[in-house]
Amino acid sequence: MAQQQTIPVIDLFAGPGGLGEGFSSLGGTEPGSRRFQLRVSIEKDPVAHRTLSLRALFRAFPKNQVPDAYYRYVRSEISREELFKDPSVPPEVIAASAEAKNAELGKTPHSEIDAWIGEALDGAEEWVLIGGPPCQAYSMAGRSRRTKESKEEFESDEKHFLYKEYLRIIQVFQPTVFVMENVKGILSSTHGGSGIFERILKDLSNPGGAYSYRLRSFVVPGNAEDLDPHDFVIEAEHFGIPQTRHRVILFGVREDVALATPLLRTHPERFLLTPCQNKFTVEQALSGLPAVRSRLSKEPDSREAWLAALAEAADALSLQYIEERFPLVERMRSAAQRGERLTGSGGTFIPWAGSDELPQKVRDWYLDRRLGGVLQHESRSHMRSDLHRYLFASSFAKEYGCSPKIQNFPPELLPAHVNVSSESVPFADRFKVQMGGHPSTTVVAHIAKDGHYYIHHDPSQCRSLTVREAARLQTFPDNYFFEGNRTQQYTQIGNAVPPLLARKIAVLVSDLIGAYRRAKFLR
Repeated sequence: MAQQQTIPVIDLFAGPGGLGEGFSSLGGTEPGSRRFQLRVSIEKDPVAHRTLSLRALFRAFPKNQVPDAYYRYVRSEISREELFKDPSVPPEVIAASAEAKNAELGKTPHSEIDAWIGEALDGAEEWVLIGGPPCQAYSMAGRSRRTKESKEEFESDEKHFLYKEYLRIIQVFQPTVFVMENVKGILSSTHGGSGIFERILKDLSNPGGAYSYRLRSFVVPGNAEDLDPHDFVIEAEHFGIPQTRHRVILFGVREDVALATPLLRTHPERFLLTPCQNKFTVEQALSGLPAVRSRLSKEPDSREAWLAALAEAADALSLQYIEERFPLVERMRSAAQRGERLTGSGGTFIPWAGSDELPQKVRDWYLDRRLGGVLQHESRSHMRSDLHRYLFASSFAKEYGCSPKIQNFPPELLPAHVNVSSESVPFADRFKVQMGGHPSTTVVAHIAKDGHYYIHHDPSQCRSLTVREAARLQTFPDNYFFEGNRTQQYTQIGNAVPPLLARKIAVLVSDLIGAYRRAKFLR
């Protein structure tokens, strides 16, 4: 019975699998069952695809029955090839992991995509389509970086219309429900003189084929025609995510399903996310992870050289003594002294007993005792001058309760940059401390470029966030392993949907389909 109730999910533009992880994590009505089952995940990036297929292997085992070989692999004790050949990984699990497809929507033939989806659905009456078309063409940051392009070059970017690949799947396969995610910048993006978002709403409402769709918000009741575009924005920090991530997420319900589900009309609030009373903070999300020092780049690194660099920062600030600097200098010196307790800079795996400092409500979500430590928690290397700025910025944040703007930096710590005196964003926030007592700023793919915008709140560690810390803020479980080099790992994390938010959305989707099934049964 549990297998019959399982709802198939197809994930397009899957990235490393944040949306899919949230849906697949939801338990079913019987012990060990799942409410949703990912049948196909499509991702064009080969490294993110490797992450997807590894997680698909992990999910193919019942909870608490994942073999030791998986843990040995993520601890770098065996190779990926050895994992997939291990006797504890049966052929049916290998087959299940093949649900992750390395293909590019819009380039891979439609016939091939459709064959995967058709075979995976196998005639299912109710199923869910999820995914988020690439957002670079819509994001404010992406648009600002492309100011030198001509209007023709910008508007010819195929990423403007990758949502039409999503639309085509809706037209051909007519999912019961779809969930589509994109950046908030899509609301103001235009093409050919008209708004992209309005065009998307129109197309998704009437994709062609036998059915139209009612587009709803997960935070404001009503159908699209009754809503303001900003009503589709989910501000993740209000829903238990330790990050101020604001994203447009559309909830599409097939017209016949909406009409046949009375609860959608009589109690629409039942299908909305419930805000949390208290914010989930950076300090809470990162609690229990071992403290690690940063490293020096462009010169020999050692613990002694690193400690000297920290001491040097406080000394340099005190040379030109200004009375109001005194508390900051003392805080910087104190942090440098506390840095002496740090013996390592982390690693791809750190044996660690862990702790129960995480809030009780998320402990089971994040922690996996079988890991025996922490994955992908290795600090970056930073130039000595940037270490000085990080120590100043994080000490400033502790002293004054806010991250400093560039104008708060003393002259001796200002970077040699042509726009250093500019008040324009984002340079005013070039060095951003992630405040321990608040949700973080949005973790985006740019974290792969440098760590200046993601400075750890503890001055004594004097560094930017590690891959695992970024993953914690994105709410990936600690046993979620990201393939590729560190830059590729950061990029995957920044592009993902927070899995814990996806899980909360999945609960609402499950409730809707459950209500629809009950209504059908009573007819």
